[in-house]
Amino acid sequence: MIERTVTVVPEDGLHARPASQVVEAANSYDSSVTVGPAGGDSVDASSMLGVTSLGVGSGDAVDLTADGPDEQAALDELETILTTPES
Repeated sequence: MIERTVTVVPEDGLHARPASQVVEAANSYDSSVTVGPAGGDSVDASSMLGVTSLGVGSGDAVDLTADGPDEQAALDELETILTTPES
């Protein structure tokens, strides 16, 4: 299992489009992936309801964890999503 803390860059935080990108990415890996506010409770990153219910905004730090055969790739993709401004 690996863990990483990143700062959310998209203006809307983990709502709407960024949240759906996180969920889609998490579902594309075999690893179990979680996301949550830094130091807080985490949710399954493959659950749209769970991700949007976190209330994470732009500039907030989030903890990402992944456990499984492709955990590094999963966290790399989620970090890219969360640290790239929306265009």
